[in-house]
Amino acid sequence: MAQELVQAIADLNEKEAVALTRSLLEKGVSPLEVLDDCRAAMQIVGERFECKQAFIPELIFAGEILKQITEIVKPYLQREAAAGKKLGKVVIGTVQGDIHDIGKNIVVFMLEINGFDVTDLGVDVPADRFVQAVKENGAGIVGLSGFLTVAYEPMKQTVQALRSAVPGVKIMIGGGPINEQIREYTGADAWGKSAVDAVAIAKAWVGA
Repeated sequence: MAQELVQAIADLNEKEAVALTRSLLEKGVSPLEVLDDCRAAMQIVGERFECKQAFIPELIFAGEILKQITEIVKPYLQREAAAGKKLGKVVIGTVQGDIHDIGKNIVVFMLEINGFDVTDLGVDVPADRFVQAVKENGAGIVGLSGFLTVAYEPMKQTVQALRSAVPGVKIMIGGGPINEQIREYTGADAWGKSAVDAVAIAKAWVGA
């Protein structure tokens, strides 16, 4: 882990974070490691938000920094990605009550470059919108994102709605506070701590 990069992002030091990202990639550090540093940094930002040491503007600014880093990392990831036919369809979104999209956006990007057709519903998405999207495009996988603890109950309600309306769909959850205990509570099929986990889970489900 590049602790300097984690700290720069967590402290919202935009110029330093961007410069460190470029330097690490030029030195041959894996783009996946850089993204994992981003995840670790956002975990810190999320904890500060939960403790009221950071607020919505800080979350938004952190998101903007991460978008810049993602654009820098993207070409390096694309070089590592194998071209080929689509492996499957995924519907993803941040559940109702949560406006965080940083981690979700990285997951969307990683799924796309690994061969998945992704429908991104955005943030603050109600359960019925997930159901509607799955019915419309026939997706076999749904990803529910939540960065705050208030996302637990909406995640559970969304899982229940999907189970009732589209039996057989596979559901994974992720976000800063998500763990196995939360997976059990929500009834989801799997959880991941990173975009790499999300890709691995999705590939396993489609037999890739």
